[in-house]
Amino acid sequence: MRNFLRAIKGRAYPRVVGALREPSWMFWDTFLPLLSISAYVFVYRALHAPKEFEGFVIIGGIMTAYWLSVLWGMASQFYWEKETGNLQQYLMAPAPLESILAGMALGGMFATTVRVVAILILGTLIFQVEMTVSNLPLLILIFIITLFALYSMGMMFASLFLLWGREAWVMSTLFQEPIYFLSGQNFPVKALGPIVAAIASIIPLTLGLDAMRQLIFPQSLPWALMSPWIELIFLSLLSVIFLILAIIFLKKMEWIGKTKGTILTRWL
Repeated sequence: MRNFLRAIKGRAYPRVVGALREPSWMFWDTFLPLLSISAYVFVYRALHAPKEFEGFVIIGGIMTAYWLSVLWGMASQFYWEKETGNLQQYLMAPAPLESILAGMALGGMFATTVRVVAILILGTLIFQVEMTVSNLPLLILIFIITLFALYSMGMMFASLFLLWGREAWVMSTLFQEPIYFLSGQNFPVKALGPIVAAIASIIPLTLGLDAMRQLIFPQSLPWALMSPWIELIFLSLLSVIFLILAIIFLKKMEWIGKTKGTILTRWL
């Protein structure tokens, strides 16, 4: 356990320090997403939509920042490490790959959280969005479980993207926009219809966004997909499933690397 925790600290440290050493990144990572959020807010205002929809956009922009962190900061990580020649050291290091990815997740989560807090504060102040939290402990719990499920999915994708080889960049780009749509980043996912919404619920971001919007904007219950408590149960199940799959795929990738001398072998 001590070795596991030290590996987490060792991989989280560079990302935390790197984020603090380049303040200009923080500015652009905050300003540019605000432009995208602003566009949707003005669209809803032009259509005279309920005020809650403006809040939907802000919460969606916040949570998709974590999705980008998962997609580009974790899922593609081992592929880029292989390209730079560091993957061999990870495979030979006396630490499990899960701890290395967990450290990357915590480090990336720190930088993303700083950006998210800035977007939340600026978004609510600029657009005068009123948030009324109906159940703060449940909101915090759903937020944590959603992040755990997302980063577990990122751990699973890390090994899959590496095994897919050069298609990793293509897959990362391919997954980005569809997740924005299926998760209901800028609109209630219930609008997609029951069948599509049920399929989209496989993505933790979909359930997490829907549950948090209900708890932050109680007036949005008519647009809710299901009860926050039920969504919490599904999120917990997804967390366990993705974590188990991540461990299985990482062990398989490690075995391929150590026995066959290549990570690009097709094993499916």
